[in-house]
Amino acid sequence: MPLTEHASKLWRVGHGRTIELGPKAVIMAIVNVTPDSFSDGGRHSTVDAAVARALEAVNEGAAIIDIGGESTRPDAAPVSAAEEQARVLPVIEALRGRSDVLISIDTYRAETARLAMAVGADIINDVFGLQKEPEIATVAAKTDAGLCLMHTGRERRKLADIIADQFLFLEQSLEIAFKAGVERETIVLDPGFGFAKDTRENIELMTRFSELHKLGFPILAGTSRKRFIGAITGREAADRDAGTAATSALLRLRGAAIFRVHNVAINRDALAVADAMLDAGSGFERKGTA
Repeated sequence: MPLTEHASKLWRVGHGRTIELGPKAVIMAIVNVTPDSFSDGGRHSTVDAAVARALEAVNEGAAIIDIGGESTRPDAAPVSAAEEQARVLPVIEALRGRSDVLISIDTYRAETARLAMAVGADIINDVFGLQKEPEIATVAAKTDAGLCLMHTGRERRKLADIIADQFLFLEQSLEIAFKAGVERETIVLDPGFGFAKDTRENIELMTRFSELHKLGFPILAGTSRKRFIGAITGREAADRDAGTAATSALLRLRGAAIFRVHNVAINRDALAVADAMLDAGSGFERKGTA
């Protein structure tokens, strides 16, 4: 495993802030302000409940809170931009008043992203990789937001080779970003586990994960409670945290930097073990080359 995959990098996010990626795993906690998300729909659908969950996640070890107002599960009913904004903006504003944790807005809509950044968000997390509403790239550039570009197989024809398709899609997303003036230091990539990918494809993506480092950006892994983990373990969504933690540890060893999860505590522990192994391996490698 090349040490460069875990070397320190500063991710530049909104409002002049940065976060170190590389040496230690960074946890992004999911807070869905929705009635219909696949594993936690309705649990955090009020401002008070969402903020309370966010603060709990911070205490458990999350460095980033990812707030979303529209379910991205397969076959979820779409919501309007106005409804999405009514759900997420009060939560972001209230959380910003209670904590300095980094806040990510999970949206593909340019106007939602702009408004979220205005009330305190630091990061824009776009599950369509700027390809649904390319204007969101301009919002990211103007606000100097941190930007997560996710791969998806939805609403498009995929290439047969899963890594070739990752490069095809994400390079298109990067082209949109750079044309809008987004700077490299603000970008993180996400291979989009579960987004129009079957169990075999998700497992192959995990197995070949290290190939994604050729793109030259930090990588976020979002496997939490996904259907393929249920297919492997036989468990329903709410009982997939142990399986999620296993994937987090394995992907950490393959160089993932950020982990978007529902259950912070169990993933924190799994990632601490993976980081200890990486630290020990780095020490042995340094001794061997001294």
